[in-house]
Amino acid sequence: MTVEIHRMSNGVRVVTEHMPGLASASLGVWVAAGGRHERLDQNGIAHFLEHMAFKGTAKRSALDIAEAIEDVGGYINAYTSREMTAYYARVLENDVPLAFDVISDIVLNPAFDPREVEVERHVILQEIGQAHDTPDDVIFDWLQETAFPDQPLGRTILGPSQKVSSFGVKDLSGFVAERYAPGNIIVSAAGAVDHEAIVKAAEEAFGHLAAHDGGGTDPAVFRGGEHRVEKDLEQAHFALAFETPGYRDPAVYTAQIFSTVLGGGMSSRLFQEAREKRGLCYTIFAQTGAYADSGLLTIYAGTGAEDIEGLVNLTVDELKRSADDMTPAEIARARAQMKAGMLMGLESPSNRAERLARLMSIWDRVPPLEETVELIDAVTTGDAKAFAADLVEKADTALALYGPISRAPEREALAGRLVA
Repeated sequence: MTVEIHRMSNGVRVVTEHMPGLASASLGVWVAAGGRHERLDQNGIAHFLEHMAFKGTAKRSALDIAEAIEDVGGYINAYTSREMTAYYARVLENDVPLAFDVISDIVLNPAFDPREVEVERHVILQEIGQAHDTPDDVIFDWLQETAFPDQPLGRTILGPSQKVSSFGVKDLSGFVAERYAPGNIIVSAAGAVDHEAIVKAAEEAFGHLAAHDGGGTDPAVFRGGEHRVEKDLEQAHFALAFETPGYRDPAVYTAQIFSTVLGGGMSSRLFQEAREKRGLCYTIFAQTGAYADSGLLTIYAGTGAEDIEGLVNLTVDELKRSADDMTPAEIARARAQMKAGMLMGLESPSNRAERLARLMSIWDRVPPLEETVELIDAVTTGDAKAFAADLVEKADTALALYGPISRAPEREALAGRLVA
């Protein structure tokens, strides 16, 4: 399998990877225009725009878009994250030109019919309401806002209902003009694809765009804090976050391995101690997410009101204990989980295309898999223990709690417990 890269004169990048033996391909357009690229008055517009892309173009209705892909047995979708918006499809090899035409059409030529704007506005408001009714969804939005308050990176991707209710055609087209710049666009394809054919299609579709980079972003500043919402729910929901390195920092691999040891699977410390040995919860996990200039190690669990205090304290104690007695066997297991998860995932052309786009956005190149494996293998037990010790010493956290949480310790108490 060979990765090939083409840089158009206006800044659009094209990256492909042919995967022999496959009959299908995944391809799409990734745009560096997510939630953190919005001004305060625009919060939620990147996600609104993603929805509108499927509501029709200058030459296709919403039904035309769906039928064009599904008539050939394909799949089309999109997502908005804090740093990216993606539009992608998976089709059989012979239908790659069709899929590219549809994807490029919805990115470049959204109709923004005022009637469809109103319909989709109602859909998004329902989505916001559903998120607010889902405790283990909304608590992560609160945690993000608490970690990065008064910053684009801390705002919700869906946006507040008040702003979504006010967006119009001018707002949508303005965000496209600002952020959907050639320098922010990556065309990525993997599977049964021909690089030269994708490049030719990309040049024809995007070559007319005038070169500009789409502007920058405000730097992330982790501040931490506490957000508590008391409510009569069946479970008390608990989320705790520590700042970790951004994805360009080599220490991000140490952070990922440590979070895997702490709460990355059934063999992890938190799962074994909190669920298997004590029965304090059904769900508990730790995970690390990275951004361009920061990241978060997040721990989440849900439990009954009578167990929330013990669960929170146990979580902090396990994190603290890991700085002292983490073992080489745990690190080896975490490394194996990371490598296996990455390599198994790359058997899918959709995951391959996603990876190509993500790495191009980070490094402007696609590092070989061997390079990534070496970085994972280079993390030692000492590195992970030192990383944990640094978290404990700083005791700088963001805490979010939701439900019957009157017995839950406060952030200051957790900080004291960490450094005691």
